Amino acid sequence: MKQAVRNRIVNSKGDTVYYIISGVIMSILLVIALYPMIFVLSASFSSGDAVSSGRVVLWPVELNLEGYKTVFRNGDILRAYWNTLLYTSVGTVINVAMAMITAYPLSRRDLKGRGFLMLVFTFTMFFSGGMIPAYININNLHLMNTFWVMVIPGALSVYNMIITRTFIQSSIPYEMYEAASIDGCNDTRYFFSFVLPLSKAIIAVNALFSAVNHWNAYFNAMIYLNDREKLPLQNIMRELLVLNEMNLSDLVDPEQAILMLNSVAVLKYSLIVVATAPILCAYPFAQKYFVKGVMIGSIKG
Repeated sequence: MKQAVRNRIVNSKGDTVYYIISGVIMSILLVIALYPMIFVLSASFSSGDAVSSGRVVLWPVELNLEGYKTVFRNGDILRAYWNTLLYTSVGTVINVAMAMITAYPLSRRDLKGRGFLMLVFTFTMFFSGGMIPAYININNLHLMNTFWVMVIPGALSVYNMIITRTFIQSSIPYEMYEAASIDGCNDTRYFFSFVLPLSKAIIAVNALFSAVNHWNAYFNAMIYLNDREKLPLQNIMRELLVLNEMNLSDLVDPEQAILMLNSVAVLKYSLIVVATAPILCAYPFAQKYFVKGVMIGSIKG
């Protein structure tokens, strides 16, 4: 009895030390991950001179909203913002729909040739025709410089489909389908009445993955879009930030160069906040499903 009490005390002390060390390490990692976000937010509300001189550390210095005023006065940014919202909304719906309608049949054990189909899908994850064949294909399909060129290519993510298929296999028993089919339920009704309502977790995960991917997309726009009015936000940000910084050397007046440099510095951080805010706001709504969907969807192959 005494030995058991001693062992419990020793284990309790060991647990306490473990929790303290874990708490310290996690706190350090939290600060490392959180500080850049705080700095960007503070810099976006500071003056250009304070940002350029390095006086912004944690809190805004010489509080002003010039960066945000410049962002929302720029017609190109507002139009690109609206384009990105459309691309992200439509693209996410298409991605989630394609993942679900592809994963469900592949999760059925009675699907003939399921192994071969999975091999074909997996093959596309590692091998492709390349950029030039893809460009020719897009051109032949008459998708060049259209809205759909930003959402149709890559409509199906094989990685998300595999996670979704595994989630359905692990979370929805096959016996449920057998019972429903005995009662006269066909595949379409079973999919919409049973599979979709029970797959909210993985749908939320797919939606978050797809939304982030579409929101940050810029490469397809560089290749396939010629009309400036159809460009997404990331491409306009590149033009305003990278190209403007390169053109500063063309200014002869030193004072004008300093003013331009200060305004670009604030504009950069304001644009980052404006471009990141929608994704940060959307994440809390999917967070409660995120861990469950990813973990269950990755347990079995």
